[in-house]
Amino acid sequence: MEEMLQKLADKLGIVTKFSDAGMSKKDYEISEGVIRYIAERLGYKAGNRGEVEKSLADFDKRRWQQTLENIYVVEQGKLHFDAVIPADQAQSFFALQIENKDTGIRSDVTFDVHPTDETYTIGKTVYVKLLVAVTGVLPVGYYNLTFKVGDKSYKSTLAVAPRCCYENQALKDGKIWGYALQLYSLRSERNWGVGDFTDLADFIKVCSHSGADIIGLNPLNVLVHTYPEEASPYCSISRLYLNPIYIDIEAVPEFKPEDKNDINDKITELRNSELIQYGEVYPLKIAVLEKLYGRFMADLHSERQQAFRAYVEAEGEDLHKLALFQTLYDIKSTYIWGGWRAWEDEFQNPYSPAVRKFAEEYADRIRFFKYLQFEADRQFNLASNKVKEYGLKVGLYRDLAVGVGKDSAELWSDYDLFIKDVGAGAPPDAFFPAGQKWCLGAFNPYVLKERCYEPFIKILRANMRSAGALRIDHVMGLMRLYVIPDAGDEGTYMMYNFKDMLNIVAIESYRNQCQIVGESIGNVPEGFLETLAEKNIFALSVLWAERKDAGWGDFNSPAEYPVSAFTSVGTHDMAPLRMWWFGYDIEVMASLSLMSEDDKNGAYHKRELDRWKLLSALDNNGCWPEDNLRKDNYIYGQAYPEGIEEAVHRFAARTASKVFLAQLEDILHVEKLQNLPGTDRDKHPNWRRKLPVSLERLESDIAYIRNINAIRRER
Repeated sequence: MEEMLQKLADKLGIVTKFSDAGMSKKDYEISEGVIRYIAERLGYKAGNRGEVEKSLADFDKRRWQQTLENIYVVEQGKLHFDAVIPADQAQSFFALQIENKDTGIRSDVTFDVHPTDETYTIGKTVYVKLLVAVTGVLPVGYYNLTFKVGDKSYKSTLAVAPRCCYENQALKDGKIWGYALQLYSLRSERNWGVGDFTDLADFIKVCSHSGADIIGLNPLNVLVHTYPEEASPYCSISRLYLNPIYIDIEAVPEFKPEDKNDINDKITELRNSELIQYGEVYPLKIAVLEKLYGRFMADLHSERQQAFRAYVEAEGEDLHKLALFQTLYDIKSTYIWGGWRAWEDEFQNPYSPAVRKFAEEYADRIRFFKYLQFEADRQFNLASNKVKEYGLKVGLYRDLAVGVGKDSAELWSDYDLFIKDVGAGAPPDAFFPAGQKWCLGAFNPYVLKERCYEPFIKILRANMRSAGALRIDHVMGLMRLYVIPDAGDEGTYMMYNFKDMLNIVAIESYRNQCQIVGESIGNVPEGFLETLAEKNIFALSVLWAERKDAGWGDFNSPAEYPVSAFTSVGTHDMAPLRMWWFGYDIEVMASLSLMSEDDKNGAYHKRELDRWKLLSALDNNGCWPEDNLRKDNYIYGQAYPEGIEEAVHRFAARTASKVFLAQLEDILHVEKLQNLPGTDRDKHPNWRRKLPVSLERLESDIAYIRNINAIRRER
């Protein structure tokens, strides 16, 4: 690669070479075209040598053109920041004021100013960089910082982070267990065909009966209103708000029993369907909610109206932009195909006169979408309050998706915050040789820092709300994210301000008393996991990955599992135990041409070895239930071992990890995948599987009883 272009890439944080995470590591060198393309999307022209040289000079000059950066993110005990001033002012009088952003209280701090040998000349002025060290102590939080040089004042934000993230007392004291749950998959005798917030409240009660202390949930964020079949919880239109599909219609205060007289048969049909019919459930719920909204608006002086107005005012611009986007999208989609980026230019700008006029014309419809969030928020709060009522030690363990859909309210309302014309994905690896194009929006790291990380902070707070723990999906994204130009297939990694991002997570973890867990399956940089551990970010561990020899060897013993980890048998992207045993997942992938015939045969051969190794691990650790010991070797998976779920759950619950999460799919003998990565609903019914047993019958189910007893015996 051209030397100057390499320098620009290094400065901008665009990776030019990397190795994948395959079993046989492969090295990749990124083409110059991709490097130039991404550099220009970051605001630095790179079409030829002259443009690259100018961009290098502009980048080097950038820090020297302002006295203070917009934000300094520092750890307690390491309170310092730099300041750029003309060299002839280096002996000026300095003063420092620090004011808490939340309380307005000023802190009396002492500080030292240390000149450095870093200088830069712009025109005829020589600038010098100072290091300002705060010698006092500041509590964790965000501060307005004012630095005075002579008679001039300069302002910034100081974010003070704890040394590490919050740790729940229950995890300090010992080990706990709970469930990994896809909320939509809950089957009940009262819901309308999809799990809802009342089901969640009822499941929390079930947890209290079983001794579970934590419930891991799928992302609950709002999806595309107009196309409910776009059901992936990892591709929302806003990570700030909830999916209205989880509203229990019959629990809405405006609901009357007669509201469902004409749709009882339809509700029963949807409730009894094998798969979730999003295209029917969601419109049915919305139709009733529209009626309830009309009833709600008829009494403008009620206490509920007052609560609604207070909610709307508190949520402010973020809620308004979401509701405005949903209203626009619903109307535009009737005659424009291609999402918001295909709209007329004046409607692509949320602040344009055309959009303001639209907002006035459709004020009532916009208010309806705000009403949906108001009610979803109310019901979610009622459900989460059950955690304290029933005494769960950690409670809800929420999931923060790595990105947001490109056709989303987040991108429409703040497009400059994201790297334009690229989408987040995953690089090539052993499972996806061509890589994965997720088409998720990726923050522009420079704009994000200029905004003092406020958009990221909002998202963290929204998803930590009512949560005792938060899973950060693809946590490597705090350090680097693989981005792919929209018009191509080749991508590369974009580096982020890792230290700042980690410390922001730590601040919000501390302030919200929320345990942080990092999902790190994929291409993990060397030393990355150790850095997370130092910050007290727990790891994720799954039985299928806890193997020797890169997944080919024996299963690790329970004592060999990481202590600071949330352990489970599998995940929503992996085959449930019974499906894994018979190799049905291999057959599904082969039938969809996701693997060749040779790969299929090799996978079956390896699965036979893996079955034997799993049986050996269960034998060696004495995990089989005493009244149902192993009876056979089950060569070629010709039968399903009775009691294997109990044995596997005893094995996993016995691990050294502080948290064990059981999946109801494993407990209830599910034989089908919840999600098959790399496919859409035209090939596989992702995110549509219901659990085979209803909530009302769960606690009397013999498989449930035996497996919970097996877990409780070990935890």
